[in-house]
Amino acid sequence: MTDPDPSRLPEFVHALARAFEAEGGRLYVVGGWVRDAARGAASKDLDLEVYGLSDERIEAVLGPRGFTSRVGRSFAVWRHTREGIDVARPRFGADGDPDPALDFARSARGRDLRINAMAFDPLTGEVLDPFDGRRDLGDRRLRACDVTTFGDDPLRVLRVARLAAALEMEPDAELVGLCRRLDLTDVPVERLAGELDRMLLELPAPWRAIGRLDALGQLDVFPPLAALRGVPQDPAWHPEGDVFVHTGMVVDRAAKIARQEAIRGEARAVLLWSALCHDLGKPSTTTIGDDGRVRSYAHDEEGAAITRAWLRALRLGERRIAAVAVLVRYHLAPALYVKNGAKARGYRRLARKLAAAGLTPIDLERVARADHLGRTTADARAERFDEGAAFLAAARDAFVERGPREDVVHAATLMRRGVEAGPELGRLLARAREIQDETGIDDERVLVDRVLAERSA
Repeated sequence: MTDPDPSRLPEFVHALARAFEAEGGRLYVVGGWVRDAARGAASKDLDLEVYGLSDERIEAVLGPRGFTSRVGRSFAVWRHTREGIDVARPRFGADGDPDPALDFARSARGRDLRINAMAFDPLTGEVLDPFDGRRDLGDRRLRACDVTTFGDDPLRVLRVARLAAALEMEPDAELVGLCRRLDLTDVPVERLAGELDRMLLELPAPWRAIGRLDALGQLDVFPPLAALRGVPQDPAWHPEGDVFVHTGMVVDRAAKIARQEAIRGEARAVLLWSALCHDLGKPSTTTIGDDGRVRSYAHDEEGAAITRAWLRALRLGERRIAAVAVLVRYHLAPALYVKNGAKARGYRRLARKLAAAGLTPIDLERVARADHLGRTTADARAERFDEGAAFLAAARDAFVERGPREDVVHAATLMRRGVEAGPELGRLLARAREIQDETGIDDERVLVDRVLAERSA
């Protein structure tokens, strides 16, 4: 373990520490930054706590420096959005002013894990470690700070799963028992979704965290994922095992694709959530025939419906839900289009459906590639997805690789030709678009003549 380097803190933090010292208080860096610094790793988590001052005196220091007014009652927090910094008062203070005599050791007892119960004084370079968190880091062991308060926030079981995966550490037997006994029934779904989102987007191998959650006996908090366990697959296509095992490999493969192709932001989120949900339809569609073959007919359609319902229950945004559901619905298309020799018009129609959710064939190919390579087949071991390359080449030849071409025919043109505004105008525009996609015609006059001729036929 290494000692944190004060120079790795923003000067803004040092200035705050000096300002609070001048007021008779003390500012500590706490939590994730100290933990990661002790591991010699960089951290985006930068949380601060102030000791020895009332809320009014804290606010007098923070207000002129661009912080918000106090947020929260039990645990007051002041936020600086631009700097990405939270300043809090001690966790075990009263609802009003904190106890000036409250020390860090008493406050830290309310934290979840001992590795998160360390503090760093930016003025002196001192590390406060009342629960021996650095030892746990060295032993690669996760332990609760206080077994009597750990369960105060049941969401901590998801954090344990995420941190165990991220840090490659093992919960001790006592912590495993605590996690297994937690009741997540009343945890707001937004908080559950937030932790699952962090698992998917922050970890290089997200399935490690989901697997940890399963090992802690709490995967049922996400019923569609729990339903994947034990669902059989055709070993010719899926020698790796059941749907649960396959989904884990696909999710981790999608994370690798995102890193390799520098996919960030919402595009990364859509890719990872789509990988997670791509086979949610298999539990309800899988059958074993008299010939012993395992089949999951229409699992893509069923999966899209289940995805919409589940992600809405998790209260994700509608734009993300629409995008993920469309990718789940068509995740088999790249291989099938190539196998069946789909024509350009088929690619154009597919591009329209994807575009309605803000997607392109490129986005779809990534999900299909993660699905194809998230197995133990010879192709997967060789990192080969020839159908994906052929699919994108065909989409490029149809001029829709990056989305459908713009509509050639516009409402104003039809109205100049005597079509009045109303349902008929909309129908003719849709028909012009359909002909454009089927034939590749991009001459407005030709398309208008054709739809008007059909109209009068």
